[in-house]
Amino acid sequence: MDEQNVTRLRVGEKDIVLVGTAHVSRASAELVKRVIEAEKPDAVCVELDEQRYESIRQANRWKDTDIFKIIREKKTTLMLINLALASFQKRVAKQFGIEPGMEMIQAIRSAEEAGARLVLADRNIQVTFARIWSGVGLWGKAKLMTQLLWSILSSEEITEEELEKMKTRDMLDSMLEEFTEHAPQLKTPLIDERDQYIAQKIREAPGGKIVAVVGAAHVPGITREIQREHDLGALTALPPKSNWPKIVGWVLPVAIVALIAVTFFLNPSVGVQQTISWLLWTGLLSGLGAAAALAHPLAVLTAVVAAPLTTLHPLLAAGWFAGFAQAYFHRPSVRDFESLSEDVLSVKGFWRNRVTRILLVVTLCNIGASFGTFIAGADIVRRFLGHI
Repeated sequence: MDEQNVTRLRVGEKDIVLVGTAHVSRASAELVKRVIEAEKPDAVCVELDEQRYESIRQANRWKDTDIFKIIREKKTTLMLINLALASFQKRVAKQFGIEPGMEMIQAIRSAEEAGARLVLADRNIQVTFARIWSGVGLWGKAKLMTQLLWSILSSEEITEEELEKMKTRDMLDSMLEEFTEHAPQLKTPLIDERDQYIAQKIREAPGGKIVAVVGAAHVPGITREIQREHDLGALTALPPKSNWPKIVGWVLPVAIVALIAVTFFLNPSVGVQQTISWLLWTGLLSGLGAAAALAHPLAVLTAVVAAPLTTLHPLLAAGWFAGFAQAYFHRPSVRDFESLSEDVLSVKGFWRNRVTRILLVVTLCNIGASFGTFIAGADIVRRFLGHI
């Protein structure tokens, strides 16, 4: 047995065996199988949450996806990120001829064969992202999205040497490693808190002997944290939402409308110029975002028409209207959902598949409208100051 990746601990009356794995390694899956067969544990803990567990157990889950519901619930960006994360992992796995998440699949199978209790030990990925998101500013969010998407959608192949390095890091951690070097505050929600959460779930697992299958990056932290009790409620609490986005969301459009109204009173011709600037910048950049996603022409037109109005209302977004239009004119078929797992392996596939194209339309359209808001807002202020 490869003892280098196996750590044995004694916590109270429990014997705990940590198996450190790479998430795209066949050798890791074989090690998991050998350890569980040899140890015959009472429980097997896996580094999965309910969402990722269901994605493994239900290969055809995408067929039941309601794309309109995703848009209405404002989950398009989250779904796009999740698909992009899956894209990176599947691309690496396909390159080396292995099954993504093979070691977790093996742990589930071996637990069933051994009659052991299966424990989903990782924190909900949406909670982790929410806590990460709250820890960075606006510029940090932009850098995070850029780094994440670039790492995931890059067509460069992973070398054997890089694959070996992944054995010391979680898949998600490895993609965000470069960013965390520049934003060390991300280490707390991404690594430290998850170490504490997983450690506590292992402590609470039933039985006297526990095998825990986790990414190798988490082994040192879990080894340290498992000797202490941790409050799972505190670790899963969503960060309080700041009031500033709401305040800015209402103050900015009110200020824009007020400036144009005052300018109209002082100099009607300049007021007309301000209005045209707002219509052009918000509408055209939103439409450009939709066009970049290869949206249906009427979805692009919807983005252009909706953006000047939705940017003045914090509860609306041009991307939602464009996304609904795209879904109406290019409704995804069962085939699109069935081919989703293959299409996300390439950048071209993201644009070809009707499901991911809708997500791209919503996301890129909203990004374009946001840029248009700031550019047009600055131009309106400039024209106002120049004619008072």
